[in-house]
Amino acid sequence: MFIDHHDSQVVPLELGKGGFTTDFSGQFSGDFQLQIMPIELDKKKIFWIAGERSGDLHASNVMKALKNSLYDYYHLGIGGPLMQKQGLKPLFPFNRFAVMGFIEVVKHLKFFFKVEKRIREEFESSPPNLVVLVDYPGFNMRIAKMADNLGIPVLYYISPQFWAWKHNRVHDLKDYTRHVAVILPFEKELLDIHRVNCTYVGHPIAEEISIDNTREQFARSHNLDMNKKWLGFFPGSREIEVHKMLPPFLKAIKLFDPNEYEFLISTTSNITTETYLHMTRQANLRNFHLIEKGNYSMMAHCDFLVVTSGTATIETAFIGTPFIIVYKTSRLSYELGKRLVKIKRIGLPNIILEDDVIPELIQGDVNGKNIHDNIMRFLDDDMLYREMQGRLREIHKLLGEKEASVETAGIILKLLQDRSWIDVP
Repeated sequence: MFIDHHDSQVVPLELGKGGFTTDFSGQFSGDFQLQIMPIELDKKKIFWIAGERSGDLHASNVMKALKNSLYDYYHLGIGGPLMQKQGLKPLFPFNRFAVMGFIEVVKHLKFFFKVEKRIREEFESSPPNLVVLVDYPGFNMRIAKMADNLGIPVLYYISPQFWAWKHNRVHDLKDYTRHVAVILPFEKELLDIHRVNCTYVGHPIAEEISIDNTREQFARSHNLDMNKKWLGFFPGSREIEVHKMLPPFLKAIKLFDPNEYEFLISTTSNITTETYLHMTRQANLRNFHLIEKGNYSMMAHCDFLVVTSGTATIETAFIGTPFIIVYKTSRLSYELGKRLVKIKRIGLPNIILEDDVIPELIQGDVNGKNIHDNIMRFLDDDMLYREMQGRLREIHKLLGEKEASVETAGIILKLLQDRSWIDVP
């Protein structure tokens, strides 16, 4: 048992038989002998790597959950503003890590080699008690191997999608990590087959998504017409995605009657508003609303959504608004991906449901007409619309059973307490 005194000193209590009472002023009474043994709190050094905005959010919630635990922590590594708010000391600017696609990564190889060298220097000069890697597998699997070779334990939170491509990462997870915290139920089943130490912790979106306003309140905040149908467009969180996805979105918008529809475009904080406005001016589009905050409210209150493949697709599915998934990258990245990816679906909601519930438009199929026609197919068919709503409720039920941040924080504590391997010479 632990009592947390007013001076924040945590002391273990050894209790004999019988009950006790206390006013927490240090005066105890009862028919037992009490020994109070003060202990010095350990400061544990945890090295984090989260290279994307979604990872920054998920990791920050784990860091927040850790604040309620026994230890004090020194957090160092790579992460965004949310992790930094929880105490992370960043080694590099977070926005440098927002690259996607094979060609884009190649262009930034020099930077990633520099980062890897700096991390090695940190591991060798002042090894952390634990390395926590969050998603971002192309880079993080290399760091997992580096840390393990140096005797530093690794927890991988949000497993690489080995079931889609690069199946050999299963063996790397087994060899280079102490534990893997997975966020999809079927991932644990697959990792168990390969005897990888893992735990299903639930999906982080279940505790991160909250809708704090009504449709009417949202309408007032953004000057939207309640009598029109609302179409929402999510062009992605990276600048390269926005430049590829927003133009066909704008072409689709121009095919709708603005007297019947409101058009909402989600923006992201790491891309300037002027970037979006410049692209809408180029498309000669005037009837639209840029939504700078409140993505989850936008997802919940729109009648239909167009969502770029990525984290937003599973968020949208969890919220339950019918939508389509779109994806477009450079031609070379796409051709390489086709040869490497082993699954026929790209949308995680469809993969989880093992069914083509949500239409997927990929590469050349991403154009204004196709987007418009797919939206209308559901808006014109109420039965089809409700059928998708029903299937999306299955995802909500499946992913909402656990608190991922709390479960993952518990794994971190367990790893830190296992001194048979956690102490690094």
